[in-house]
Amino acid sequence: MTAPIDDGGGKDEGADNAALHHEKMARKKAARDRLMAGKTEARGLLIVHTGAGKGKSSAAFGMALRCIGHGMKVGIIQFIKGAWDTAERRVLSSMGDLVTFKAMGEGFTWETQDRARDIAAAERAWTEAEAMLADAGTAMVILDELNIVLRYGYLPVEPVLAAIGRRPARQHVVVTGRNALEPLLAAADLVTEMTMVKHPFRQGVKAQPGVEY
Repeated sequence: MTAPIDDGGGKDEGADNAALHHEKMARKKAARDRLMAGKTEARGLLIVHTGAGKGKSSAAFGMALRCIGHGMKVGIIQFIKGAWDTAERRVLSSMGDLVTFKAMGEGFTWETQDRARDIAAAERAWTEAEAMLADAGTAMVILDELNIVLRYGYLPVEPVLAAIGRRPARQHVVVTGRNALEPLLAAADLVTEMTMVKHPFRQGVKAQPGVEY
């Protein structure tokens, strides 16, 4: 059977599809422009990264790099990690006056096996954190693993939230760690929960440089 000959009078479906796409995107852009026109406020945010999935601290350090790229000063306190030599600590500590990086923990509670020692380490770290939170020259303060400290009761949550609430108006605070407490979630402007779908650790794969540290 001979195929019909296109005499040029047929419908150009490609052109119609392009026109429909253009019209759809124009409507979407107009709606987006209306939405963005109402977003005029700029202020410091309280950001919480929590959940069982991997990437909470990594996401926070990515935000630190954004600040550095804008010439903004960042303060980082690690409440659990201390003696561990991590690549992010090496890199961020090399940024000169733009980054103050203090790893003040002594490891997880199952490593220290000493609650009083864990509380003392958390209190020392919090003293440093309070100084950063009071510094108007610090654009972002990252309180890495603070959720773990609060969950175990090494620090009371009320004075922590009070200090965060007293911070300079344009300062951002990022808190990381599993099992964020409800009062912190309620106070936060942005909460992201990392969900674990798969993890190589369950297949017997150990932590590796460039991925975990």
